[in-house]
Amino acid sequence: MQQPGQDNLIKLESMKEEALLGGGAKRIDAQHKKGKLTARERIDLLLDEGSFEEFDLLMTGRAGLSSGVGEFPGDGVITGHGTIDGREVFVFSQDFTIMGGALGEAHSQKICKVMDHAVRVGAPIIGLNDSGGARIQEGVESLAAYGEIFHRNVQASGVVPQISCVMGPCAGGAVYSPAITDFTFMVEHTSYMFVTGPNVVKTVTHQDITAEDLGGAMVHSKKSGVAHFAFPNDILCLREVRRLINYLPSNNRQQAPILDLRDPIERTDPALDYLVPANPNQTYDMKILITSILDGAEFLEIHPHFARNIIVGFGRLGGQTIGLIANQPAVLAGVLDVQASEKAARFVRFCDAFNIPLVCLEDVPGFMPGPVQEHGGIIRHGAKLLYAFSEATVPRITVIIRKAYGGAYVVMNSKHIGCDVNLAWPAAEIAVLGPKGAAQIIYRKEIDEAANPEEMLARKTEEYRQAYANPFMAAKRGFIDDVISPRETRHRLIRSLQFLENKRTNRPQRKHGNIPL
Repeated sequence: MQQPGQDNLIKLESMKEEALLGGGAKRIDAQHKKGKLTARERIDLLLDEGSFEEFDLLMTGRAGLSSGVGEFPGDGVITGHGTIDGREVFVFSQDFTIMGGALGEAHSQKICKVMDHAVRVGAPIIGLNDSGGARIQEGVESLAAYGEIFHRNVQASGVVPQISCVMGPCAGGAVYSPAITDFTFMVEHTSYMFVTGPNVVKTVTHQDITAEDLGGAMVHSKKSGVAHFAFPNDILCLREVRRLINYLPSNNRQQAPILDLRDPIERTDPALDYLVPANPNQTYDMKILITSILDGAEFLEIHPHFARNIIVGFGRLGGQTIGLIANQPAVLAGVLDVQASEKAARFVRFCDAFNIPLVCLEDVPGFMPGPVQEHGGIIRHGAKLLYAFSEATVPRITVIIRKAYGGAYVVMNSKHIGCDVNLAWPAAEIAVLGPKGAAQIIYRKEIDEAANPEEMLARKTEEYRQAYANPFMAAKRGFIDDVISPRETRHRLIRSLQFLENKRTNRPQRKHGNIPL
């Protein structure tokens, strides 16, 4: 006769086997046919092999309004913790094979538990979202369950990094959790996000639109900016999540991990001396400079498809993670517009929250003119970037590569809003306006009265350029700390970061500021 303990062991193994099967072989096959991995396969790819420790494997939900609903072990989500390259992270992965991954009370309780653990121990939270939305059978309880998650997203913001991977449907209220988190990944053709789906859109607006066109990965990574990354499949998506984690500290009390790529601090690049064209109206690719100065030429660009006139991302200088913000002259001449300002401001605030130094490479001709931008709130959105830089207390360095005109010069991390070190290349032009625009205003009368106005304008433009559109006037006033040889940029940045390592800033006591949202 078996002991009661033996009976329970057999029962436990049976229950675990059932839980590990999720919705069953048929639904797992259906998931694979859609080009999607299962919830457990995703966790296995994301975490170091054998490191995952699961919570609440046997937890089940309530039956709700329909008999039999909620009797699945795990309740449609897998939660626990593991490591990425040896560093602890907490993770939840919604299982679409169980009731379409719909979120109910028990499902939410499991997610909230790992979020609470993550904040207590100071480790990143990674959510793998693949859900049909709120569990209708549980009524208002499922809405309350979403609220509990959103509240924790807000409380964890700026405390631990939060990463969302949308790897299937994410609709209705469910979209607000990824929206609050720091970085959102999407998978092309298998994931989508929207507040109201195509059927509702058709009912209200009589417009036919597919889920992909309404809220697919490329829509959100190019147009709306909701998604920071879009990848062709689950495997590439999860690989990039691992790469991102390697740049980030585990929480706001730590520094980002140091990684020595054996790239000499003293390394110079003579080609940079010829990067900026002699013609100020000619473009060049700022990414050439970025990859030249960073350790191992490794750069993880954030929002690569959105607001491409500004570049943001993570790299390393002397082994230390830095957040890099750079105007892109090859797109819209590197001008600041509504989308670029928002993109950069959010990135600056993330870096400041997690002790990541900021390096700004500036070549900005100003803010985008025109009624579309003015009516779209360029004043308010540009002020977000100004606010973000001014508020940041981490080490801040700016290198003016070429153009630095008007208010955009001030906004792009200038000395006047608290930047620690401001350097400039010899080609830098720091002025209220570009030389031609300034000449047209200052010498308007002389130009109008000249026998050849175009020739006079060209002459006065060159006079203004020689007198004012250079870095030496700003250097004389102390607004630029040094004018450097382009080839020395990497070395000077690393040395500046080294002496700023123990920077401390005292600010007035307050609950929080009021950023112009």
